[in-house]
Formats: sequence, C-alpha cells, structure tokens
Amino acid sequence: MDFGIFSTSSLPALVYTVPIVGTVDFTPYVFSVALFFGIIIAVKIIQVIVIARLRRLSRKTSTNIDDAIVNTIESIRFWVVMLVALYVALIPVALPHSADVVIRAVILFAVVWQGIEIVVRFIDYLATRFLEKDEDGDGVIDPNSATASDMILLMARIILWSLGILFVLSNLGIEITSLIAGLGIGGIAVAFALQGILSDLFSSFSIYFDKPFRIGDFIVIGDNSGTVERIGIKTTRIRTLQGEELVVSNAELTTVRVQNFKRMKERRIVYSFGVTYETPEAKVAKIPEMVEKILKETEDARLDRVHFTTLGDSALIFEMVYYVDSAVYAKYLDVQQAINLSIMAAFQKEKIEFAYPTQTLYVKK
Repeated sequence: MDFGIFSTSSLPALVYTVPIVGTVDFTPYVFSVALFFGIIIAVKIIQVIVIARLRRLSRKTSTNIDDAIVNTIESIRFWVVMLVALYVALIPVALPHSADVVIRAVILFAVVWQGIEIVVRFIDYLATRFLEKDEDGDGVIDPNSATASDMILLMARIILWSLGILFVLSNLGIEITSLIAGLGIGGIAVAFALQGILSDLFSSFSIYFDKPFRIGDFIVIGDNSGTVERIGIKTTRIRTLQGEELVVSNAELTTVRVQNFKRMKERRIVYSFGVTYETPEAKVAKIPEMVEKILKETEDARLDRVHFTTLGDSALIFEMVYYVDSAVYAKYLDVQQAINLSIMAAFQKEKIEFAYPTQTLYVKK
C-alpha cells in the first residue's frame, strides 16, 4: 500500500481474519505504531546529542547566546513531540474526516504554542541583554527596565498569538480574509475606545527610552513633589513628602514640565541678609571678607560671590551665592544652619547688628 511519502509495499502482509469484523489488514496499524515510537526515540536521541554538543561549546565561549539556545531546546515539551509523532504516524491510517480535522487542529495549536514559547524566550533574552543594564554605573540595574521588558514581552505575545491563530485557521481550511478585514475594522474601533490607555502605554515606552526620570528619583510636577516608586504600563506611582502615594498617568508626565532633583550633583543657593545703617563703613567693607572666611571653613560649601548690593529701606543688603556639594535637601539645610550660626557669631564678635524692619519718625516743630 502507498500512503504518499510512506509506503508499506515492501513490508510483509499482516492480513488476519478477526471474528465478527472479518478480514483485516494490520500492516498500516503496525507501521503507524512503529513510526510513532521511532519518531519519539529519534527526536530524543537528536535532542540529547545536540544539547550535549551545545553545552560543550557554551563552556568555551564568553557569550550567553548559546546558553539561551540550549535552554530553548530543553524547553521543548515532550507532549508536543508526542502529538507531532502521533499525527505523522496516523498518516498511513485512514481516519474519518471529522477525526482528522480535530487531530490536526489540536496538533497545529500545540505546534504554534511551542513555537511562540520559543520565540518569546529569545525575545526575553534580547530584552534582558539590551534593556536591563546598569545605566549610571552604580552597580544597580534600573528597576524600570523590568517594566519595559514586561511590556515588550506582553506586546510580543499578543502579536504572535494573533498571527498563530490566523495560521491555525488558515491551515484548517477556514477563509480568513474576511476575518482579517473584520479584525482590522474592530481594531480601529478598539483603538478609538482605548486611546487613553494606548496613550499611556506608549508614553511609558517614551519614559523608559528617553529616561527623564527613573525609579528612586526625586521629582517635582507642578505643585507636587516626591520620589518615584514605580513606573507602570498606565501610571507612575510617586511617594510624596507628606507620605501619601500620588498616581499620575504616563501621558500626563510626558506633557508637563518635570524637575528631576536626583540628577542634581550640587545645589546653588542665593542668600541675602541685612545689617543696620548705624554700622560703620569700615565694618561694612569687612563683611564680604568675613563671609568668605566662614564659607571656606564650612564643610561641603563653596563660595561663588558675596557683595554689598542694595541700600534698602531699613537695611544694608548683602547678597551671597554659594554651592552645596550634595543634592540631598537635608544636607543643604545642615550647611545653611552652620553658615547662619557662624555669621551670627562673627557679627556678635564685631558688634555688627542685623537689620529688621524699622521706621524713624522725624517731628518738625
């Protein structure tokens, strides 16, 4: 008997008479069983040999792509191999049309599922390799990269499953042209209905790749400020200074001005103070030198300039500009406090008085 690529003509005839059933040719059935187990054994032998060889090669290379290939081959499910072997083994057997369609649908679905899992594993490997990196050299992988990898894997699964289902339906003889057209129209309608969610989704990609801020950064958005705790697919969670959690849509974060204080290496401070008009000119001229000396002795502070700038209504105004070598706000307050105390002590020693709002009333007799 000839069954396409399989032929049993060279096999010995296995024709027997079975009570009630009659004369039955068992040749195709025996051939199918032998073919089924032969395919399984051959696949397992090839799989073991390939894995062993690849593992030996992977030990000699510095890259981990070969490890990913080995893990992918090992991940092939044995039940998928059995289904494919069963389908091939049943070719010589004449099955009813309905049974053939059901078996073919199950096997196609299993093969598509296994193929998608293999592709997703490689996409996961590429996403991990190229996205989950130490961007700032501090030895810590950016937590936001895990979110980006998850979003890429989610979109890859949606696309692959859509193509896989269409492939299965097409191979089952179902006309998919009208289905694709309907899905296209439905997709447009869904896109309009979910445009807010899709906007947030693509904004999350923009936040990741543009990196205006990352998890752990302290940012200011309008009147709100806090530390970024999580960047999700739709929203970003910010822990404010008051302690509550602020939830902001990703689309909003890509359209407003965001101040990122985590990127600040140092803090520039403009600071003013005033002394009374009764202060002698010699002491007024000495004040910039006194302040410069105080800043030199203050740790983590660097003076930029200090000048007598304004003859105010009730004070002689001095303006100083200095830098704090830290982006931490509490550190800035510590430095400012030390400078204030030092200026007060120096002025007290020189008998220089700070000014405060006063009015002098002249009465004409």
